[in-house]
Amino acid sequence: MYFLSVILLTLSLMLPSTIGARPRNKPGTADKAKGSAKHKKGAPGKGGTASKTQPAAKKPGTHRPKASKRLSKKEFRNVHGGTHWRIVTAHGPVHVWIPRGYKRKTAGIVIYIHGYHSDVDQAWKQYNLPRQFRKSRQNAIFIVPEAPQGKDDTVKWNSLKHLKKAVTKANIRLPNGPTVVIGHSGAFRTIVQWVNARLLKQIILLDAMYGGQSFFDQFIKKKITKLVIVGSDTAQASTQFLKKYPYAAVRKNIPASFNRFTKRQKRAKLFYMKSQYGHGQIVRNEKVIPLLLRLTPLRHL
Repeated sequence: MYFLSVILLTLSLMLPSTIGARPRNKPGTADKAKGSAKHKKGAPGKGGTASKTQPAAKKPGTHRPKASKRLSKKEFRNVHGGTHWRIVTAHGPVHVWIPRGYKRKTAGIVIYIHGYHSDVDQAWKQYNLPRQFRKSRQNAIFIVPEAPQGKDDTVKWNSLKHLKKAVTKANIRLPNGPTVVIGHSGAFRTIVQWVNARLLKQIILLDAMYGGQSFFDQFIKKKITKLVIVGSDTAQASTQFLKKYPYAAVRKNIPASFNRFTKRQKRAKLFYMKSQYGHGQIVRNEKVIPLLLRLTPLRHL
């Protein structure tokens, strides 16, 4: 009985702290509090849990532009002894050709611009351009872009820099040498857009003085530039342009060989030749383009 009394007494002392005691929190409130804390800490989501895959917020000005896309090209080997690529661009095809023996470290760039009534693919084939480039024997990479096919057509390449970038996007490395632009007829509309290009050293106009004289004035007044003009249908406009420049060298015909040029004609900053060939013959007969490309600062192969 004594031991039973002790046990009952002990239980009576413990009951008030367990039975009938006021709970500190209502049922479930601890879980809600924990969930609330998680919700505040983490990213928005059910149950307040943070998503591990949620991307971090971008800071202003830290956007990285996508890398420039490469342009596709098709390669043709052994085209008149060189390598030919045809690049597809948003502004039309661009043909690129390098001769056998090409040395990029000492090379320059020649850009040929076709005239009206043909597109770049037609000009490439009809005028046998790679063969004419080979005959010039210049250490250069030759680029032939699309150009206006008529007076109502738009200029395709307003920037020489953008044209060069398009070639590099096709994974073709350009040399750092001088740039020479040669254009026929309506090509003047493209060329006048480029007269202030940094590396442009020489322009050759093949019966192309149909307009843009003020732009060619800007170009010829630069320190290290040269302008060569061939006149047939544009003979009158060309000679009118020359009147402002008494130092211009003039020749009454296009010679049969490079050795027929005088020293003054070879070195002249402004050189005009009256053509004995017709407007179309100038680019078709393969006698003019190879010859005049030797009047450039490019190195001979």
